[in-house]
Amino acid sequence: MTENRHHALDLSDEKVLEMYETMLMARRIDERMWLLNRAGKIPFVISCQGQEAAQIGAAFALNKEKDYVLPYYRDMGVVLTFGMTPRELMLSGFAKAEDPNSGSRQMPGHFGQKKNRIVTGSSPVTTQVPHAVGIALAGKMEGKELVTFVTFGEGSSNQGDFHEGANFAGVHKLPVIFMCENNKYAISVPIEKQLACEKVSDRAIGYGMPGYTVDGNDPLEVYKVVKEAADRARSGKGPTLVETVSYRLTPHSSDDDDRSYRAPDEVAKAKTLDPIITFGAYLKETGVMSDDQEKEINDRVMKIVNEATDYAENAPYSPGEDALKYVYAEK
Repeated sequence: MTENRHHALDLSDEKVLEMYETMLMARRIDERMWLLNRAGKIPFVISCQGQEAAQIGAAFALNKEKDYVLPYYRDMGVVLTFGMTPRELMLSGFAKAEDPNSGSRQMPGHFGQKKNRIVTGSSPVTTQVPHAVGIALAGKMEGKELVTFVTFGEGSSNQGDFHEGANFAGVHKLPVIFMCENNKYAISVPIEKQLACEKVSDRAIGYGMPGYTVDGNDPLEVYKVVKEAADRARSGKGPTLVETVSYRLTPHSSDDDDRSYRAPDEVAKAKTLDPIITFGAYLKETGVMSDDQEKEINDRVMKIVNEATDYAENAPYSPGEDALKYVYAEK
């Protein structure tokens, strides 16, 4: 039998099954959104496929009652963990009035939900990084025991927002976890043409913080390093840069054709490391999940996805007169 790694991290069998189910939920919602897009029912998909392990591993290491997450557009796994529902994600995909993120104003992937401490993102990439630093500064000034967790792609790690935010957080020892989800491509530009250094985490030392590069296909490894970073932040020792290395299993978005810059063999090889498959295999090898349980979980997830799809497809659109609501003050 495979070594039981999750007990060493104080994760129960029930908790790792919950992690697996959340990963699977993110995957099945994403797959459904692609089908709906190709059927002409929703306008746009920007995918989480291949990055679920990093997202769920990290989010499970945080305190959902205290911490703030500032996700980037692929982070369906993070927002599901923090309380956003499949129905709400589908409402966003269909751009319906009940979409909690923006009331149907933004394209999918612009997550925001105040009650679950999910801070709204913007279309220009990396703008969420200085926002996370600002929230961490406010929390420190108010004496709150909160951590801010912000994610971005490796392409975004080349933006000024990342460098300015990381520098400020390092100088002021702020409770921020910077997590770069390195999926090997900034749209069509491969990692080796983006960075002069070997790893994104190599940049951490310049900002006075530790940097770690971990296997983004292994939710337990990500959980471990993010939990340590959260504990470090709460004890006043400042920020951490975590780089999770995985692979984007889909084109950049539903408007992208990745065949122009990626070889089919490369994508096929990456799919053999699909975290849904590898983490499921780990759970079976450790006796945590049986074949029957696996089917039961998938059936339950698909029922929820089907119900969420039906609800969102039939929900009303926002009336035209709501276009300026929340944009201008109302008397």
